[in-house]
Formats: sequence, C-alpha cells, structure tokens
Amino acid sequence: MPEIGDQLRESRMRNRVDITEVEAATKIRAKYLRALENEEWDLLPGPTFVKTFLRTYAEYLGLDARNLVEEYRSRYERPAQQELTPFGASLGSRRARPRRAVFAPWMAVLVAIVALVVALYLLGTWGSDPDEREAPSPAATSEPTAPAEKDDEEPKRESKPARSAKARLQIRATGPVSICLEDATGKALIRNVTLDAGQKSDTFRTTKRLRVSFGTGEAVMRLDGKPFPVADDAPVGYEIRPGRKPRELSEAARPTCAG
Repeated sequence: MPEIGDQLRESRMRNRVDITEVEAATKIRAKYLRALENEEWDLLPGPTFVKTFLRTYAEYLGLDARNLVEEYRSRYERPAQQELTPFGASLGSRRARPRRAVFAPWMAVLVAIVALVVALYLLGTWGSDPDEREAPSPAATSEPTAPAEKDDEEPKRESKPARSAKARLQIRATGPVSICLEDATGKALIRNVTLDAGQKSDTFRTTKRLRVSFGTGEAVMRLDGKPFPVADDAPVGYEIRPGRKPRELSEAARPTCAG
C-alpha cells in the first residue's frame, strides 16, 4: 500500500492542483500541507491536528479520508493516546441530573414557629385601644424646612457601565475544527473534540477566565451573545475574560488539553 504522504502528493499532482490552491481552500498553512505529504509529523502541532488536517486535505482531494486517518493511527499513533471522543457523548455526560427536592421534618417545625410569632404580633396590634396610641408631637407634624438651594451646583458625572462579572462562551463550527477548552485551573472542558460544520458546543460560564485553541479557522465564538470569528491563521488560541474581547495567545500559551 502506498505511503500516506505519497497518496496525497500523487493525487494533488494528478489533479494538477498547486499547494497554494489547497491552502486557500482548506485554510491549512502550506508548510503543514507539505509536512503531511512528506510525513514529517513532528512539524505539525500535535496528533489531534495531524488527524484533522489529514482528514480535511484528503476530503479536498477526493480520497478516502477515514481510511487515511485510520492508517495514520495504526502506524504512528501511540496506544496510550486517547481517541477522539464523540461530540454528543463528551459534552452530554457533563449535564447534571436534576435533584429531587427534600422536605425535612424540621422545616415543618420552623414554619409552625414563624406562623405562631406572626399570629401573636397581629393579635397584639389589633387588640390595642386606639386612644392609647401615642399622639404625634408638634415637632413631628411640622412641615420640613426645604434646604437652601446652591447657586453653583456641580454637574453629576455620568457613571460608566460596569463590566460583566461573568463570561458566557459558546462555539459554533463552520467546518471541521478541533477544539481544546480549559478553565482557569487548567481543567479540560472540551478535550480536543472535532466539530463538523453546523455543530455547537455547550454554553460555558466563568467569573475568571477560559483558554481555547482551534486547529483550523472554521469556527465562530459567541461571547456574551456577540460573534467573534476565529482567525484564518490557525492553529490559534484565545484567552476569554468577563467583560473583555477575546485576546489571542502566543503559541506557548495555547492550551493543549494534554493533562
């Protein structure tokens, strides 16, 4: 069986397609496309990106993307590495089951005590003689004196709107894209899951920060309801904070969800 890189290169040359045309169509850098054809896996960001790029490149050339990805896994991927988790199973497992309300006996006792106190208070109020109530003093019934107006009153400063204390993030895929999302402690919320066009992630809320990385630019982040497209110059990472726009991270600061 021909090597993976040879199949890609021969198919591209057979179709008379230049590497720059593939780069423009797939949004994958030319250096990564050449690395796939030369099987220089170490030049790619990681196994997850290798499989994502390989699948996208193979589908563009009309090859069997699934067989090429499986061939890469069997030849080069270590057994200890985790397989891609299905999107529905990974995100759906985090949904908490509803808890049943529990009515403890001590709650009934507390309600009875409160009702008794309220009844005694109302009984004492209604049972008192109106003539015995203390009449208001003349000082209390006098009209309050209006304060003197200031000639030069300082204008009120307009208060700036406070920043939101919590950020809400949802990701929508516009094409095949691999996603890694970590919270402020480094815990993986989306562990290198690949979404297809039209799929959406759960909505994540945080009062601190989130870090996210994308294998391709085929995604849109919705932060507090506002869309922020992912840069085409992928792989790319962002830092999400409440009340702020996404900030692009350096390559060393991007999350990998390797823990």
